[in-house]
Amino acid sequence: MPDRTQQQRARVTSPPTRPSRTPLRRAAVAAGVTAAALTLIASLPAAAAGPQGSGDPVRQGLQRLVGDGEGKSPAALAAVTGRDGRIRHHTAGVADLRTGKKVPVDGQVRAGSNTKTFVATVVLQLVGEGKVELDAPIERYLPGLVRGEGIDGNAIRVRHLLQHTSGLPNYTDHIIEAVSGEGRHTYYQPRTLLDLALAHKAEFAPGAGWAYSNTNYVLAGLLIEKVTGRPLAEQITERVIDRIGLRHTYWPGVGDERIREAHPEGYREPKPGGPLENVTEIDMSWGWAAGQLISTPSDLNRFFSALVAGKLLGKAELDQMRTTVEVPAGGGTPPGIRFGLGVTSVPLSCGGLGWGHGGDTPGYHTRGAVTDDGRAATVAVTSDRLFAPGAASPQDLVDTALCS
Repeated sequence: MPDRTQQQRARVTSPPTRPSRTPLRRAAVAAGVTAAALTLIASLPAAAAGPQGSGDPVRQGLQRLVGDGEGKSPAALAAVTGRDGRIRHHTAGVADLRTGKKVPVDGQVRAGSNTKTFVATVVLQLVGEGKVELDAPIERYLPGLVRGEGIDGNAIRVRHLLQHTSGLPNYTDHIIEAVSGEGRHTYYQPRTLLDLALAHKAEFAPGAGWAYSNTNYVLAGLLIEKVTGRPLAEQITERVIDRIGLRHTYWPGVGDERIREAHPEGYREPKPGGPLENVTEIDMSWGWAAGQLISTPSDLNRFFSALVAGKLLGKAELDQMRTTVEVPAGGGTPPGIRFGLGVTSVPLSCGGLGWGHGGDTPGYHTRGAVTDDGRAATVAVTSDRLFAPGAASPQDLVDTALCS
């Protein structure tokens, strides 16, 4: 979940004919690149994982991400789908600093804010079913719940939530240090997260600017539960995960702090330049609809590819998802990022756009994108260290994977 961005009046554009690219932000559970118009890769042949040639640019990039020095991580892993549908898997580093265990190919990681795109997809499915209106006030669905200083549920539209144009304060600004450290085993109810946000004043009037706020997606999750009468985890699983066969993606249950399948350990750096701390086991209830999912690089590629190919949404809803607003540059965010309804677009160095999201949690940092012609790439590293300006980063490597 990225830290707070500066305010800026949002400019809306119609969905581009080609996907767009988005550099992503950091903090606890961040947002990143997301989906546009791709072909479904669930049924495409996967390449056997094996040693990659030393000249492979993705392999070289992963080695730079785990090399000694500032901003490096213990492990890095990637899944890349080419135009022909062939999937390549890459790993570098070690899965466990204590044992030196090998990094599992396509291992599970905490997906962080990639969760938001799953949530936005379900909301838009409900729009397609006539159960939710994008431009209806959230007050219609959650009466009396959204109130605070400069905050009125009658003025905030469902669209504002999905697009981060609501002006709602970001609750993670007030708990991130706690949930990253000794408090990482604490369980949070969604309503507690919302109350944390509503204790602070609005950033701006709804629709008057853009600022990333995890609070938007807590409300989107509560909206799904209210409209369907069912738990959010169930709706995400039935409507998305099971529907397109994401076999290694799941929503952790209450109190489930472990990662179930083969995975690299996740680490945080409590003090800049200090030793890394293993934070693999963590109660991600504080992320909930903004960042609770666990997945793999190839499952994330499969999800975003299915999404942009229209396998999860009707054309009208997908067009709405791809209608973007400008994201203010600065604070580590490069120019060119645009945000739709739960997805981001970013220009690629080779032309065209990449669509996806991305996610940051304590211990894991994930970036990815897909393109209209069938390319897809996801890169994950196992540290929440910030990448030094000018140094190699996962987002840079996504661009390399899609453009090489």
